[in-house]
This record gives sequence, C-alpha cells and structure tokens, in this order.
Amino acid sequence: MAERPKRQTKAYQNPGFLNSKDARALRILSEYLEPRSRFDRHHVEDTIVFMGSARIKSREEAEALVKQAEGGKADAGAANMALRMSAYYEAARELARRLTTWSKGLDKEERRFVVCTGGGPGIMEAANRGAAEAQGINVGLSISIPVEEFDNQYVTRGLDVHFHYFFMRKFWFVYLAKAIIVFPGGYGTLDELFEILTLVQTH
Repeated sequence: MAERPKRQTKAYQNPGFLNSKDARALRILSEYLEPRSRFDRHHVEDTIVFMGSARIKSREEAEALVKQAEGGKADAGAANMALRMSAYYEAARELARRLTTWSKGLDKEERRFVVCTGGGPGIMEAANRGAAEAQGINVGLSISIPVEEFDNQYVTRGLDVHFHYFFMRKFWFVYLAKAIIVFPGGYGTLDELFEILTLVQTH
C-alpha cells in the first residue's frame, strides 16, 4: 500500500518561518493590521492619550505602604513619597473619568474620544481605571519588556493590544490621538513626549 503523501506546511502556518529574521516585515505589518482591525471593530477613531510613570501608586496602595512603614515593615521615606506622588494617580484617574463622561455625552454624530494608555500600572492604570469607572471603553497598548508582566485590569477586553516593536506601539499612540496628556514619568515618558513634540514641530 502506497504511503500517503505528507501534507505540506503553508508559509503563513510555518512558525519557523514566521519567527525568523526573513519574516520580520510580516511581523511588523501584523502589528499595524491587527490593532487596526480591533479599533475598527470597536469604532475607535479618536483617542486621548495619557502618558506617565508606571511606578506611581494609587492613594489606597500608598496609604497601605505608610501603615506598613509605621509598623516597621516598610521604608518610611519611600512610603511618604509614594503617598505624595499618589496625587498624580488620582488626578489622572479623575481626569480620565471626566473626559470619558464628557465624550459619552456628545451627540452620536460627533466624534467619540477614547482614553488610551500604555496599558501598564501607575498613571496608565489610573487613566484606564477612570475611564472604566465612567463605564466607557478604553485602550491599553502594552509592550514586551524584560521585566515581570503587569496586569492592568481596567483596559477594555479586546482593546488590550500587546506589541513587540516599540515603534509600532508609538505609531498607534500618535496615529489616532487628538490630545495627549503627560504626567510625571521616567525615560519612557520623556522619550514618547519628545518624539511627539518633534513630529508636531516638523508637521
């Protein structure tokens, strides 16, 4: 009895090829097309982008740290700094809530402005949380980095887009943005801010 011929693997189903250097252009294109299909499905056309530190804690987290410090279980200086900085978390949360409430109240023929963040903790979580508290959809554009994965539970399911390429993530930050709000942050926040300022300056 003759052996059945082995099924051939199509190129687009071949993980060895898709993950190779030769297919990098396809992976980059995927990070353009796949997010676009999600945004189209959810009718996301205009965003308000929040940027800022991933390390700023919410008021409740910061107050818990202060209590630990009072019991000798945490550094008092760091806990008090976290409490002071938590004002930015709460400000981002409240602003995102208000903007989402405002956007939802616009006439249906007007544009809907959707809160968008980097999908991480800190200021990003605060903005997603505020939008969720206003019962509005919101976007999180997270990135693969060599640290522990974070979980921002407030991003709308289906709009939590995860990127490998930083430049594709930055593209989606800017492409739909009608406003950008920048809170205190580190190198990542400054990098994003100055790249956007450069794009504005060069039209």
